[in-house]
Amino acid sequence: MVDDIIKSAGGSIVRRNEPMNCHTSFRTGGQADIYISPDSIESLVNVIKTAKESNYKCTILGNGSNTLVKDGGIEGIVIQISDGLSEIYVSENEITAKSGALLSAVSAAAYENSLEGFEFASGIPGSFGGAVFMNAGAYGPEMKDVLKWVKVLDENLNIKTVLPEELKLSYRNSILQKNGWIVVEGCICLKKGIKSDIAAKMSELSRRRRDKQPLQYPSAGSTFKRPEGYFAAKLIEDCGLKGVQIGGAQVSEKHAGFIINKSGSATSRDILDLIELCRNTVKLKFNVELIPEVRIIGRD
Repeated sequence: MVDDIIKSAGGSIVRRNEPMNCHTSFRTGGQADIYISPDSIESLVNVIKTAKESNYKCTILGNGSNTLVKDGGIEGIVIQISDGLSEIYVSENEITAKSGALLSAVSAAAYENSLEGFEFASGIPGSFGGAVFMNAGAYGPEMKDVLKWVKVLDENLNIKTVLPEELKLSYRNSILQKNGWIVVEGCICLKKGIKSDIAAKMSELSRRRRDKQPLQYPSAGSTFKRPEGYFAAKLIEDCGLKGVQIGGAQVSEKHAGFIINKSGSATSRDILDLIELCRNTVKLKFNVELIPEVRIIGRD
C-alpha cells in the first residue's frame, strides 16, 4: 500500500521517517511516517486519492510557519505544498499564485509590478495557501481584504473555484479549517500604485517587525489569537510570565505574545507546556481564555 502511494507521487519529493523539525519554523517535532512534497496538482490529487483508497491519513502542511508538530511525529502521510506548486502570474492589477508560493514572493511580485495593497504580507513567513487557510494578516489588513477567488480541492477530490464569501473568512479563521478543502491556487486583486511608496511601506513594516518581534529565534509568530477587548501579550506580561522558560522554550523577553525556541534545542513538549502555563495563568488572573493561533498537530 505504501509503495502504491509513493508510486502515485510521480516525480514529487518523497521521504520516509522525515524529521518535521526541518519543515516547521519552530524547528521542533518528530518524524512523519511518509513525507511528500508534490511537484504538481496532478501529483497532489493522485497521492490523496491513493492514500484514501489505502486508508492512510493525510496531513496537509504549508510552509510550516504557523504549525507545531508534536514530538511523536505525524502518523500516515504529510503532504507539504511547497516549491513544486509555487508559480506566480501577474495580469494587470491581479496576481494569481499557486498555494505553495511564499507570501514574500507574492508581495515582491506586487512591488515589481507597482501594485499596492499586499505590503502587509511581505514579512509574513508563510505560503499563499496557508495564508488563505488562516486568513493571515498583519498591522490591520488581512487576506480577505484582497482575495478575489480561490481554487480548492474539495472532499471529493474535485477542483472548484470558490469566492471569498464562501470561505467565511474571519480573524485567523476560515471554513477551510473545518471542511478539509485544500487550497491549490488563488487570485488577489490590488491597486496600481507608486513603486517607491510601496517599497517605503514594506520597509516600514519590516522595521516595525524587527523592533518589536524576536525574529532571531525559531517561533511560529504570535502564539495566541487576540482575545476580544484585550491583547494576549499584555495579559501574559501582566501575569509576570515574560521571559519565563520551560526547557528550551521561552516566553519572549522582547514580545510576550511570542513563545520561542530560545535554545534551539527545545522540544515540542516544552512549547506545549509553556502554552498551557500562559493559558492557565491568564485564565486564573483575568478570566480570559487564550486560544492558540498556532496549529498543533501530530501524536504525543
